[in-house]
Amino acid sequence: MPKSEAQAAKRVAQLREEIQEHNRRYYEEAAPSIGDRDYDRLYKELVDLETQFPQLKAPDSPTQRVGGKPLKAFTQITHRVPMLSLDNTYSEEEVADFYARITKLLPNEKIPVVIEPKVDGVAVSLLYENGKLRHAATRGDGTVGDDITQNIKTIGSVPERLRGEAPKILEVRGEVFMDKKGFEKLNVERAEAGLPVFANPRNAAAGSLKQLDPAIVAKRPLGVVFYGTGAVEGVDLDLHSKMFSLFKKLGLPSSDRWWSANSVEKILGAIHELDRVRHDFPYQTDGAVVKVDSFAQRERLGFTAKSPRWAVAYKYEAVRVETRLIDIVVQVGRTGILTPVAQLEPVFVSGSTVGRATLHNEDEIKRKDIRIGDMVVIEKAGEVIPAVVEVVKAKRPRSAKSFDFAEYIHSRCPVCGEAVRRDPEFVAWRCENIQCPAQTTRRIEFFAARGALDIESIGGIVADKLVEHGLVRDPLDLFEVKTEQLATLNLGTDEAPRIFGEKNAKKAIDAIERAKTFPLSRWLFAAAIPEVGKTTASQLAAFHQTMEDVADSPLLRDVLDYHDQRKQKTKAKEIADRLIQSGFAQRSKSKNEKEPGIVTEVGPVVAKNVLDFFSAAPGRKILRRMKELGIRPKSEKFSAKKAAQLPLAGKTFVLTGTLPSMTREEASAKIEALGGHVSGSVSKNTNFVLAGEEAGSKLDKAKQLGVRVIDEAEFRQML
Repeated sequence: MPKSEAQAAKRVAQLREEIQEHNRRYYEEAAPSIGDRDYDRLYKELVDLETQFPQLKAPDSPTQRVGGKPLKAFTQITHRVPMLSLDNTYSEEEVADFYARITKLLPNEKIPVVIEPKVDGVAVSLLYENGKLRHAATRGDGTVGDDITQNIKTIGSVPERLRGEAPKILEVRGEVFMDKKGFEKLNVERAEAGLPVFANPRNAAAGSLKQLDPAIVAKRPLGVVFYGTGAVEGVDLDLHSKMFSLFKKLGLPSSDRWWSANSVEKILGAIHELDRVRHDFPYQTDGAVVKVDSFAQRERLGFTAKSPRWAVAYKYEAVRVETRLIDIVVQVGRTGILTPVAQLEPVFVSGSTVGRATLHNEDEIKRKDIRIGDMVVIEKAGEVIPAVVEVVKAKRPRSAKSFDFAEYIHSRCPVCGEAVRRDPEFVAWRCENIQCPAQTTRRIEFFAARGALDIESIGGIVADKLVEHGLVRDPLDLFEVKTEQLATLNLGTDEAPRIFGEKNAKKAIDAIERAKTFPLSRWLFAAAIPEVGKTTASQLAAFHQTMEDVADSPLLRDVLDYHDQRKQKTKAKEIADRLIQSGFAQRSKSKNEKEPGIVTEVGPVVAKNVLDFFSAAPGRKILRRMKELGIRPKSEKFSAKKAAQLPLAGKTFVLTGTLPSMTREEASAKIEALGGHVSGSVSKNTNFVLAGEEAGSKLDKAKQLGVRVIDEAEFRQML
């Protein structure tokens, strides 16, 4: 502790700056960089210094304020009654001190208290007027918070109108939380999408409420627990314990478990019992809240600048254990994201034995300097996901080995061996080979997509569950799934089943059967051959009759041979003449070339990818399975001469916006059937931009370049 005022002033300034930065990270970014215990240690040091040197107190000190600034993206709401935070305690002795203090302030009185769970969520305040929800706000700085009314309305447990006879004014306080199972699923999805994962359910809930689009919030598994009131008119509440029955009558969710006590022994007994049962709650808890029951006694006990004197929060010790990190392996998620995972000496943490823990990404390993052989501290993040918190560097063995992510993978997927790349926008490495066995669900979703085989209802959770139950291991397995298997498929959990149903199953099976009749171009695209998009698939289908023809295409081999610099000039000319004669190439003379060259329908990269795909095991398996299933897609093959005579031959189209009576896929099919090409971007070589409602930047680019813009009516006339 500083002895002089000058030393104290310097330390106070340092503490204030540090605490304000932590407040900003916690309240405004939902990304705390230190734990609650470390934060409270800094805060207590500042309080002690301001108490010892009262002349150093300032109105803008963190000790005089609550929370953080309201977000600029939201409008602000002033709380009718300020929202104050509670003082935290970390020992039973401090709980006893709290009860001794209030007993001293109200001598010769019995002081019953209520003990309830401390939900680790986001503090909110909702105002109901005559039973109708008027607005909802975050805590903010305690006086003013962000208006999150539209986001709160997406939470199913929040009533927009109270049940029964409601008070004229009821300002209720509570915590928005994220369901623990939902949190785990959300983090898995974010990791596989290359997005930063949330550290705990509280961060996830805070991040959700800060979304500007309520549609995104509606997809998050959020709930709320109400625990108190602010401004109240039209109802007589004298005890906190009566509030629970009132909330239940009005349809406001509150804690089902709470205790009454009138001694230190009974308070501690309730805290211990809560600790035994809290892990079964759907929300994360990090402590117990002890509150004086009587509102009259609360009024006489009063407040400090920041907290009520009549309540305190007891924080449970986070369960952390040490264990040895044996190895680091890399897993491939269903969307191709590569995630490092720590292999641990098995250790018991928060109710289960942990042998593996996520390391999130390459940057996390570097930041924490995690090495193979290290003794590490393990904690279940948010009591859900095992995570490596830190390295015990004092116990680091000399043999500890650094982990180089790039060297480990050698730019190859550890499952399929294909090339991977690091997403420049995020910190994730991704395997882009959609045929990777680790990406079964992703392949099925791609295979069933509208632009591919348009198999209705097979995507997202349905694809996940088909793989999970072992009904589908490969996209072509869909053609052997029975209606009754789909009808009884559980899309939920054992505890909360959600059956796919016979009606949905029949629609899906009908779509699967319809896909058998689709043309070759759709099947080539659905096969997910590298570099083969819709346009390229159509070009290949125009010059090949069947899938087998593409797999063993002399035209594609000629393209490769023509671009092989080792071929003699006379041989190259022979190949060029053959490709031109087939219609697969046209002559093109560059100013830099003495001899005329050719431009082929597809280039050497595509040609190599297609031939390599069908010569490798995945491609051979597709051909074999399609033959076994009796699926033989055909092409409406036409010659170059016939193609040149089609009405849209040589014309390039770009589609943007929503058309009134046809999908983009239907419009593209019509264009390609009449000899035209569809491109994804506008350039000076574009002939027409077909624009519908809500056309985007492509329309602006077309106007800028002077490209002709047409609507659906003009397009139909052109057809």
